Amino acid sequence: MAEYTAQLRWQRGEHENFIDQRYSRRHTLRFDGGVVLAASSSPSVVPLPMSDAAAVDPEEMFVAALSSCHMLWFLSLAATRGQVVDRYEDEAVGVMSLNVQGRWAMTRVTLRPRVEFAGTSAPDATVLAMLHHDAHEACFIASSVKTEVRCEPRT
Repeated sequence: MAEYTAQLRWQRGEHENFIDQRYSRRHTLRFDGGVVLAASSSPSVVPLPMSDAAAVDPEEMFVAALSSCHMLWFLSLAATRGQVVDRYEDEAVGVMSLNVQGRWAMTRVTLRPRVEFAGTSAPDATVLAMLHHDAHEACFIASSVKTEVRCEPRT
């Protein structure tokens, strides 16, 4: 078993009424390695100026967590097979829509990785698809959510 922590800090502004819902959603997230992120609700959920478009929102972090976990497993699996990855990029997209219970949810995340391999170590299309499939199956985050997670590799 392992534990992971994040510290969240929010404080109401001096001149914010709060009860009228016109308070800042900006807050900070601090992680155990020392990284501090400015966070906020998404402007598509809470309008400006109560949200901060320059800060990361929970939905973006959710998509990023899935993308990052998939990549980390992909790299490990490729290394185990002796395939040298030079570069890995992803343009992941999350879709927020009503779920079957009629509640807003992140219902689909599509990972769109592009992988560059060194020299002649590039796998064929079948092995590449298997690597992505196995990375998805191994990903802790994908195994933890109900959201449909798709992987559509780019060339």
